[in-house]
Amino acid sequence: MTTHPYPAALESEVELRDGTRVAIRPMRPEDVELENRFVDGLSEQSRYQRFMQHLPHLTPSMLERFTHPDYVRELALVALFDGKFIAVGRYAPNADDTAEFALVVADAWQAKGLGRILLEKLRDEARKTGYKALYGNIMATNRDMLDLANSLGFVLQSRDGSEVTVVSHL
Repeated sequence: MTTHPYPAALESEVELRDGTRVAIRPMRPEDVELENRFVDGLSEQSRYQRFMQHLPHLTPSMLERFTHPDYVRELALVALFDGKFIAVGRYAPNADDTAEFALVVADAWQAKGLGRILLEKLRDEARKTGYKALYGNIMATNRDMLDLANSLGFVLQSRDGSEVTVVSHL
C-alpha cells in the first residue's frame, strides 16, 4: 500500500455553538491509542449506532485500518479537545465513484454542532476528491443523525429494516 502525504492543509480550529473551540485534523497512524480510548469511552448506544452492532472494543485490525487512511481515496477527520478525541468522521470509497461516510460524536459533545461541522467538511472533501455521491448508512432509530443528514441536503436512498441509507449527490 502506498503511503500518501499527511494533508496538513485540512487542520483547523472551529468554534462550536457554545463558544468552545476545538481542533479538527486528519487521523494519523500514531492515533491508535487516542482512537481506542475514544471508542471505549462512547456509551453503548453511541457505539451501537456508529458500528451497527454491539462492539465492546475495536479489534487490532480495525484500529489499524481506522488510523491508517490513504489520504487520497479516504479521509478520517478527528475533533480534539484537551488532547482527546471528541468526534471522528470518515469516508471511504465504494466500488464505484461514490464514498460512504461514518460519524460519531462523544456523548458529552453531542448537540453542539460538531457533527454538522465534520459532515460538511467530509462532504466538501469528497467532492474535491471527485466522488459523485456520499452515502451514509444510519440506524432508523438514530433520529439526531437522520435529522442532521436531512438538514445538510442528504436524501433518503433506501430503508432496509432497521437501517436507512441517505445520499448527497456531489
